[in-house]
Amino acid sequence: MNKKLVIAGLVLGVLAVVLGAFAAHGLKPLISADSMVTFQTGVRYQMYHGLLLLFLSTTSVFDDKLKKSMLFLVIVGIVLFSGSIYGLATNVLTSFDFTVIGFVTPIGGFLLIISWLIMLIKIIKTKA
Repeated sequence: MNKKLVIAGLVLGVLAVVLGAFAAHGLKPLISADSMVTFQTGVRYQMYHGLLLLFLSTTSVFDDKLKKSMLFLVIVGIVLFSGSIYGLATNVLTSFDFTVIGFVTPIGGFLLIISWLIMLIKIIKTKA
């Protein structure tokens, strides 16, 4: 399980750096300043959660079942949250209207919140 967490964390991190650089250099002249801020929000949350998965891979506080649940919640949460933000921020560049799928952004955010709450509850319940 730890190898999967490390790989997922590193992939999220690499993609966050690539997307952040792409936004700063390639998208900057093409989208508004507000859209750039929105895009960077997606990048930032993607990186935070990549680091979270790397942290999970190094700790023995959480069992494999919880780690597997966290991996699922974070990956699906980032795809929905950051993925939809990327689409919404670059909406003017595509023929697809990403506003029709904008409702998935808070669903992704909710999954990310749940992942953090699961860890918090586990730590509170742990005796040590």
